[in-house]
Amino acid sequence: MLNQYPWWKYALMLLVIIPGFLYALPNLYGDDPGLQIRGVRNFKVTEATLSMVKATVRQNGITPKSVIREGAELKLRLVNTEDQLKSRDMIKKALGDHYTVALSLMPATPAWLAKINALPMYLGLDLRGGVHFLLDVDLASAITRAENRYAGDLRSTLREAGIRYRSIRQMKQGGIELRLRSVDDRTKAVAVINKKLTELKLQEVDREGNVYLLARLTDKAKRDITQFAVEQNMTALRNRIDELGVAEPVVQRQGENRIVVQLPGVQDTAKAKEILGRTATLEIHMVDEEHDLAGAINGTVPVGSAIYYYRDKRPILLRKRIIYSGDNVVDAAAGLDSQRGGAVVFITLDARGATINQRITGKNIGKRMAVVYKEIRSKAKLAADGTPVLDKNGKAVRIRKNIEEVITAPVIRDQLGRRFQIEGIGGIGEARDLSLLLRAGALAAPIDIVEERTIGPSLGRENINQGFRAVVIGFVVVLIFMLVYYRLFGMVANVALALNLVLTVAVLSLFQATLTLPGVAGIVLTVGMAVDANVLIYERIREELRNGNSPHASIHAGYSRAFTTIVDANVTTLIAAIVLFNFGTGPIKGFAVTLSIGIITSMFTAIFVTRGIINLIYGGRALKRLAI
Repeated sequence: MLNQYPWWKYALMLLVIIPGFLYALPNLYGDDPGLQIRGVRNFKVTEATLSMVKATVRQNGITPKSVIREGAELKLRLVNTEDQLKSRDMIKKALGDHYTVALSLMPATPAWLAKINALPMYLGLDLRGGVHFLLDVDLASAITRAENRYAGDLRSTLREAGIRYRSIRQMKQGGIELRLRSVDDRTKAVAVINKKLTELKLQEVDREGNVYLLARLTDKAKRDITQFAVEQNMTALRNRIDELGVAEPVVQRQGENRIVVQLPGVQDTAKAKEILGRTATLEIHMVDEEHDLAGAINGTVPVGSAIYYYRDKRPILLRKRIIYSGDNVVDAAAGLDSQRGGAVVFITLDARGATINQRITGKNIGKRMAVVYKEIRSKAKLAADGTPVLDKNGKAVRIRKNIEEVITAPVIRDQLGRRFQIEGIGGIGEARDLSLLLRAGALAAPIDIVEERTIGPSLGRENINQGFRAVVIGFVVVLIFMLVYYRLFGMVANVALALNLVLTVAVLSLFQATLTLPGVAGIVLTVGMAVDANVLIYERIREELRNGNSPHASIHAGYSRAFTTIVDANVTTLIAAIVLFNFGTGPIKGFAVTLSIGIITSMFTAIFVTRGIINLIYGGRALKRLAI
């Protein structure tokens, strides 16, 4: 009875091993190249779209594996990447600009495995392919935006202090110019500003008989603003990528004003670039109903107001003062108006925005308040032959376009608070995009894509093959050594080693972790480490046999006395892996994940499973010798 397991221990082993095989199995099926088709703005994917897509690909001699419609998306599963690229070009031409056609890789997992949520693990950029962006943050724009905010703060501060001024404007060369009525007013303004707006340094100037005060940001304030701009951009980019559903992206700072973004599995960069680079936000302005719009268009625009335009190019006169902006939005969700049925975006404001909203709308019931959509779009300037225009430093010249569109300007019917809705959205798709950008957070400063590298699936496949080859070679060498040196016991260790690999892959798949090349290195390392426990156990059994103990007693002593040593060695390695995961970044994390999983599964297989197999072979019968 010394080397026999009760039935429940074997049942426990099967409860781990069988699901392990099931969840590791999807990784053998690989991916199919595919296309995802989505409607833009008010255009939706319908049965007519489905029929058109099917007819388009078949007319050109391409037979897809499947064409299915899932909600607002159309998915084509194709045989190879050549058909994928041809189909994309043909479908884009057939559908026009009303639909986006994106390349994708679709898991070829059978439906019966997908039903139990058995899906393949994600592969990193170096294995699956994907896209690498190097983004440059426009810190000068961050300073300009900050000065714009301070210009508004100066107006409010002077107004509250009862100090009269002639004008406050931003200067092109940087800074804010205040034109005051008298030297006495300037003296009072300096005292108030130095007390309330400590981030500004002031300079008194007299020019052409006029009294001026120049306000510039201090060096510390500029450093804080630029630091915040980069950090805020990184946070917003991470949030946007999460919304896109990209697995295990990399968002890292590089130098003072650059950010590295890696998106594994993304083949079509158009959608990613559109979402990442957009600096969309909202601004709330009051409509100027005191002055005539026609007079403003044909004559002089009133001081403190500006002419804006709806999306259909209709003009409207708005107050320049921003009541609150997208910075005050803490949540946004797309939906449908229950009364009118149109697309809307439900907005939730922070405490400051809610307080301002209550105060302004409470005072202006019956008046109109406008929601302005603002965005800065950037694209490379192209020469006549289509090549990018370069500046004297060899960098691509980029053209920025400022977009300001009035979405809606409704009459305030009641006092608003923390939650309200924006109407006048073009469609549910546009509402989703807008809510995504608001929910993820606006970029604190515009970004330019200064470097873009796409790693194709062919390069990823080569990396996978090399990594797989490394695992196989290491695995086979260890198998041969264990078989020759420990004979039957070595064969049992080899079974446990194979099972360890299966369970490692199963855990990675179950938690939808991402496997990278450093992760493959971690698996290769665990292949070598996994047999350490068995070597300790088997050498202990040999020692017990040399001391004259019986085979059964030697087996029992080998497992029980080596257990503490094995646990200590693996726990210390696991602690090191956890430290690597917590303090490492990128590739180091990938290595730490597979190492940690491999350590845990190797302890299960090397101690528990091998003991169970040895007990099945030798337990319950008399022994004179062991094949070890």
